[in-house]
Amino acid sequence: MNAVVGTSRPRTDIEARVRGVTRYPQDLNMPGQLYGAVVWSAYPHAIVRRIDTSEASALPGVERVITYKDVPVNRYGINTPDQPVLVAEGDRVRWVGDRIAIVVARDLHTARRARDLVRVDYEPLPVVSDTREAMRPGAPLIHADKPGNILYHIPIRKGNLQEGLAQADVIVEGEISTPFVEHAYMQPEAGIGYIDEEGRVTVIAAAQWPHDDLHQIARMLNLPEDQVREVVPAVGGAFGGREDMYIQHLLALCAYVLRRPVKMVFEREESITHTGKRHPFRFRYTVGARRDGTLTAARLELVADAGAYASSTVPVLSNAATFAAGPYRIPHAAVDAYAVFTNNAVTMAMRGFGATQPPVMYETYMDRLAEALHMDPVEIRMKNLLGDGDIALTGNAMWGGVGAKETLRQAALAAGWREESGHWFKPDVGQPSAPYKKRGIGVACAYKNVGYSLGFDDKSGADVTLTLGADGSIARAVVKCGAVDVGQGIVTALTQIAADVLGIDPWRVELVPVDTSRVPDAGSSSASRHVYMSGNAVYQACQAALAKRDEVLRAETGETEVSASYVYHGRSRRPTTPFDPETGQCNPHISYSYGTEIALVEVDTETGETEILKMWAAHDAGKAINPAMYFGQVAGGIHMGVGFGQTEEYLQIDGRPRTRRFSEYQIPTVLDMPKELVSVIVEVQDPTGPFGAKGLGETPTLSTAPAILNAIHDATGVWLPRIPATSEEVWRALQGQGARPS
Repeated sequence: MNAVVGTSRPRTDIEARVRGVTRYPQDLNMPGQLYGAVVWSAYPHAIVRRIDTSEASALPGVERVITYKDVPVNRYGINTPDQPVLVAEGDRVRWVGDRIAIVVARDLHTARRARDLVRVDYEPLPVVSDTREAMRPGAPLIHADKPGNILYHIPIRKGNLQEGLAQADVIVEGEISTPFVEHAYMQPEAGIGYIDEEGRVTVIAAAQWPHDDLHQIARMLNLPEDQVREVVPAVGGAFGGREDMYIQHLLALCAYVLRRPVKMVFEREESITHTGKRHPFRFRYTVGARRDGTLTAARLELVADAGAYASSTVPVLSNAATFAAGPYRIPHAAVDAYAVFTNNAVTMAMRGFGATQPPVMYETYMDRLAEALHMDPVEIRMKNLLGDGDIALTGNAMWGGVGAKETLRQAALAAGWREESGHWFKPDVGQPSAPYKKRGIGVACAYKNVGYSLGFDDKSGADVTLTLGADGSIARAVVKCGAVDVGQGIVTALTQIAADVLGIDPWRVELVPVDTSRVPDAGSSSASRHVYMSGNAVYQACQAALAKRDEVLRAETGETEVSASYVYHGRSRRPTTPFDPETGQCNPHISYSYGTEIALVEVDTETGETEILKMWAAHDAGKAINPAMYFGQVAGGIHMGVGFGQTEEYLQIDGRPRTRRFSEYQIPTVLDMPKELVSVIVEVQDPTGPFGAKGLGETPTLSTAPAILNAIHDATGVWLPRIPATSEEVWRALQGQGARPS
C-alpha cells in the first residue's frame, strides 16, 4: 500500500458535518430530562449578604433551586481550585461570571423565568479593572486572603543587560498593548448531566480535556473518579475556550443533586459575557542592536490581566515569558512578566496560549530596529533568527529541527524579495488603487511550543486492537485515544498515522469516540500537541500491536485479535525543567513550531481603513500529515489573526461587559480576509515526532497581526501603540492624535 501520511485525504467526519447530521451537545435529549438555568452575579465585585430562593422555588414547574449548600466541595479550577462553584452567603463575587444558583425546572421557559425570581442581597465593593491600578500598593484586594493583586511574577535574566545595551549602536524603546478577545465558537456551552446505568455521574458536553474535567468534578462532588464519566460528542469550535469548565461541572452537580437528567444550554449572551477570554497584555520594551543589525540586549516587561481567578493564567504567562524576545538570539536580556488579578472577565487559554501576544511586541521592535539601521526587515531577521543549537532567552539550546529561517526564506522569496550576496531586497509593492491610498508590505516571524512545558509530565495514551484475517492480514484496527477533535482534524490525522504504520487502508481504522470510561487519557486538545503527543502514542501502540501479531503468526495459535497499549511521555525524549526562581533559566519546551507571514496592505489615508491585498504564509509543521488539513489550519489561523490584529476586542467598563452579542463583536468576514492567500508548506522534521511531525494548529495565528501592523507602518510611516488596528485607530494615528486609552 502507498504511504498514507503526507497525502491529502478527506476528513473522516466531513460528510456527516456537511450533510448536517452531526449531533452537537445541544442537539441531544433524554427521556424525562429537566432544564437548568444559571443565576449570574449582578455585580463585578460585591459581598453576597443573602440569597432568597423562596419565590423561585414556588413557581409551578420548578423542581429545585441549587445553591452553595448543595455543593459537597465548593471549589474548582483547572490549575488552582480558587473559584466557587456557587457563591456562598458571606462570600464575594469577583466578576459577573460568578454563579449564585442554578434553577432546575420541567421546561426551559420556566427555568429561565424562575432564575429572575431568585433574590440576592449584595453589598457592592470597589471595582478594580485596570492592571496598573491593581498593582499599586493599597489597591482594593480581589482576593482578601492574598497580600496583593499580583498573581504571579516571572523574572528572566540572561547575560548582563547593561553591558549589552552599552554594546548597542541603536536602541529603540516603546510600549504596545493587546486586547481581551472572545473565543466566539459557533456552538454555545451546552450539555446533559445524568446518572448512567452503572450509577456514575455522567456529563455529555463539549470539552478540550475530558479527563481533567473528571478530576475536577470528582473533587467537587467528593466522589471517586471511577464514579464520574464524561462523554464528548461533536465540538462546534473551542480555540482554548473549552479547556476550563463553564458548564460541565454545573451539569454534573445538577445530576448529582436531582438524580435525573438535566439539560442546559447557554444563550449567546451568557456565553459571551460569562466565560473566559484571551489575556490582554501591556508590553514595554527596550532593545539594542549593532550597526550590522546584530541584537545585543533587550529589556522587556509584560503585564497580563488575569481577571478574577487564576484559571490557566500562570502557564499562559509562563509561555509568554519564554517567547518574550521572539525566535531571536539575544545575548543579554532582562524580562519581568506579571499576571494581575482584576474584576474583569477571567482570562484563560486561547489559540496560541501566551505565544500570540508577544509577537505584536517583538516583531514591532524588529521593524523599528531595521528602520533605524536602514536595513531590510527580512535581512535583520535572517541575521538574528535562532538555528539548531543556538541559545534561547531561557538559556536552553534549541532542538528538534529549528525551521525559523527556512519559513522566513521561503515566505520572502514567494513574496518577491531578492537575495544577493547575503543581502535582501524588498519587492516593489505596486501602485495603490487611488491617490489617497498607500501600499505597504510587512513581515513577521514567530514560534511556539508543541506540548506542555516547564517540567510538566506531558503524556498521551493509546490502545490498539487488531482483528486478523485467516491469512494474518489486518482486517480492522480499533484505536482508542482520548484526543478530542475540536475542529483541527486530529481524528483524521491519527487515522492516517495508524493506517500508515499498520500498512492498511485508512477505512479499516476506527477511532473510538471520546468517553472517559472507554478511552485512555490523551491530555488536552491544546498546545498544538496532539499530532506530536497522541501521534507518537498511536504510532508506538500500532508498532507494539504489529509485534504481537507477528508473534501470534509465528506461534500459529489461531488467534484472531491482538491488542497493545502505549503511553507516550514527551519528557522521555526531551526533559523540560521549571524556571529557575531567580534567573528564569530552564529547558522550557519539548518541541517547537515556526512560522513567517508577509502581508501586503493598502491603507485609505482619509478613513484609516486597511485592506489586506495578499498574504504569504510559510509554516514549519515538521511533516504535514495531511496537506489539505495543513492549509485549513493556516487559513483558519490567519482568519483569527486578522480579527486579533484589526477588528476584535471584548469591551468592559469597570468590570461590566459592553460586548454582549455577536452584533457587538466584530468577527472578520470574508470581506476582511486577504484577497489572496499563498500557503507554503515547510517541513524541517523533528526526529522525535511521528514521521517527523511537530505541531501546527496554533502557530498560523501568531504572525498575522504583527505582519499587518508592520505593513501599515511601511505604507504610512505610523507606529500603532495598540491593537486591534481598526480604521479609527489608524486614522487617529495618521492625524497624530495617538491611540484612544486602552
